[in-house]
Amino acid sequence: MRFIDKVVIVTGGANGIGLAIAKRLASEGARLVLADINQAALDAAVPQVQQAGSPGVCNVADETRVVATVQGALAQFGRLDVIVNNAGLMPFKPLGQLTGDDWNRILSVDLLGAFYFTKQAFLHMKPGGNVVNVSSIHAVETEALVALYAAAKAAVLSLTRSSAIEGKPKGLRINAVLPGAIDTPMLWNNPNVKSGVEKINPSDERVSESTAALAAA
Repeated sequence: MRFIDKVVIVTGGANGIGLAIAKRLASEGARLVLADINQAALDAAVPQVQQAGSPGVCNVADETRVVATVQGALAQFGRLDVIVNNAGLMPFKPLGQLTGDDWNRILSVDLLGAFYFTKQAFLHMKPGGNVVNVSSIHAVETEALVALYAAAKAAVLSLTRSSAIEGKPKGLRINAVLPGAIDTPMLWNNPNVKSGVEKINPSDERVSESTAALAAA
């Protein structure tokens, strides 16, 4: 198993892709810290994940909460090996209806959260540490109604590229996965999407496999 005794933080880890990633890493021996803003979802997720550490309600847009989550993991386990930045929001709105508040909300969760946790990786991870950012296919090839999400995920991809260059001399690996349409509550609770897409590919299991491969490299 590739993750025996490795300590992993997964943001947005209470459902969807994040939970699939957490299950996959736990099945390979990882000690998990699930970070999510939804307490009820966390309570439901923890029994599904073997070797879970203390789950934490974490608003990834709040740097003080991010720092507290990382410090909690270090206090409990004494190390931090992998961070998976998965937390995100995906609103579907015509461009003319979007507001500055929409932008701030999406940017704070989808981009700032990844930045805050990556910053903590640079501060606390030892050589061999890994960060995997869950970006999106919309970062490179997008469509209507997701302008803010696409922009934020493109920024996550750029953050990943720059961080990877900076992290290399420190022995840190920073990578990204770019999933397409996945069967998750965030996406498929939206009727505009559900009615327009019939085939889902790839599955969240495939994304979790790719994430695990990057985190183990």
